Amino acid sequence: MPKVVFSVDQSKPMRDQQVPGHNRWHPDIPVAAMVRPGEVFRVECREWTDSQIHNSDSANDVRDVDLSLAHMLSGPIGVEGAEPGDLLVVDILDLGPVPQETGEAPGQGWGYTGIFAKANGGGFLTDYFPDAYKAIWDFNGIYATSRHLPGIRYAGITHPGLFGTAPSAELLADWNRREQALIDTDPDRVPALGLPPLAENTLAGQATGEVEARIAREGARTVPARENGGNHDIKNFTRGARVFYPVHVKDAKLSGGDLHFSQGDGEITFCGAIEMGGFIDFHVDLIKGGMEKYGVGTNPVFMPGNVEPRYSEFISFIGISVDHDTNTNYYLDATVAYRRACLNAVEYLKRWGYTGEQAYLLLGSAPIEGRISGVVDIPNACCSLYLPTEIFDFDVRPNKEGPVKQKRGQCAVSS
Repeated sequence: MPKVVFSVDQSKPMRDQQVPGHNRWHPDIPVAAMVRPGEVFRVECREWTDSQIHNSDSANDVRDVDLSLAHMLSGPIGVEGAEPGDLLVVDILDLGPVPQETGEAPGQGWGYTGIFAKANGGGFLTDYFPDAYKAIWDFNGIYATSRHLPGIRYAGITHPGLFGTAPSAELLADWNRREQALIDTDPDRVPALGLPPLAENTLAGQATGEVEARIAREGARTVPARENGGNHDIKNFTRGARVFYPVHVKDAKLSGGDLHFSQGDGEITFCGAIEMGGFIDFHVDLIKGGMEKYGVGTNPVFMPGNVEPRYSEFISFIGISVDHDTNTNYYLDATVAYRRACLNAVEYLKRWGYTGEQAYLLLGSAPIEGRISGVVDIPNACCSLYLPTEIFDFDVRPNKEGPVKQKRGQCAVSS
């Protein structure tokens, strides 16, 4: 087994670990461990909410989740010799749920998918599903099944939702300025347009005193993806993936977590993947001066992993940039088009007996493929959603006899 450079006791909150992680981006968070280029090592991770979600049949925990705690990141891991302007080469060698453990923490044999309430983050379809819902998934090797979504079984594309390098002080200031400017355009919007720095529940690793206070005042929330990487939620960041991260500070300071057993493209429920704690094994290297050499300044570059389920047949749903509820046309708006593709899939699955909430949870967690199919044919963008037919234990394809509607239970709901 690779050397564990960041360990986690799943029975304890991240704050109480022997070496605590962090939940804000800031250049002054102290390095938790150092590695050398060419080294292989293991990082253990808590589930992203610090195990606020339980293996239960109530979604009150999703409704009441405290997002000021998110995300629980392991690290930072310093890389010897890394300097601003380099590219950090990160290979994902292996990852998975907490090995050989069952218990109360997500990742100990189970995980969950949540629909967040509109008042607490919402999701891609929050105007249609404004309340909190949840599905619990049990792990059996590479497969996941759920008592809340009967008739479905699929192999997951296990991956980290969130990894990245620390921002420089200048880059952090840019984030905070531009995101606050966006929030100021509609400061009372629900859900909010962004999440500015928040001192409450800040976890700053091993920082103390004035450094800890400064991190709490200035640290960027971890919810979005940014130039340093961050919360990309790309399902193909799996075994065999290689990521080239821009280095903005000395030692690079690689951090991450938010492990997913599976996820559909878009993670549309916001907490749309099958969330879990677990482990991830890395190999790292450096390309000196790589940011300038390859023109990589505002984003990481990655090579997808070569491990994924072998599904060969899909039923696909199309969306165009028209809001059919108001009969309003939008100009080449891919977000509207993908939202309509998702809603079309939800409506189809309801014909087989699933509730809308169950269908929504499925589309966020199963290995669906989302594609931008056309953004040039004015006025309508076209997006498509590919749903594997083999994940169902019945024939979900259209036929002359029509869908066989059966009672398929219900997901966990909030009171």
